[in-house]
Amino acid sequence: MEFVERTATSKAPFDWFTGDVWWDVIVAGEAPSRLRANLVRFSPGARTHWHSHAVGQTLHVVSGVALIGTRDGAVFEARAGETVACPPGEEHWHGAAPDHFMEHIALWEGTGDGSPETVWGEAVPEEVYGGARRRS
Repeated sequence: MEFVERTATSKAPFDWFTGDVWWDVIVAGEAPSRLRANLVRFSPGARTHWHSHAVGQTLHVVSGVALIGTRDGAVFEARAGETVACPPGEEHWHGAAPDHFMEHIALWEGTGDGSPETVWGEAVPEEVYGGARRRS
């Protein structure tokens, strides 16, 4: 057993996010592990761009109100303690509600074959982000 060396908090890249987003890498598994986990902090209104994960992604909301959107126009609301699973290849976005900070733990896997684990797309426009919200 060993303690994993903690990395410094990083500002999320502008070309993948809208608004102020910061993350801490919890684990970036080295082969044979493919596990990835980040604690991600979103300022109110901040969100990812459209993206998909080859092996899917799980989001566990730690605090605040999360919004998770899919290409069919659905915008789901999740609160602290709730977990949302995005299946492999599903284009989606996630971020904070406009009036709350939000933290989630993002969990996903590398592909193991060298292909991209995440494919990033364009920014999510305001009219999509502000769409009617649904609860699970």
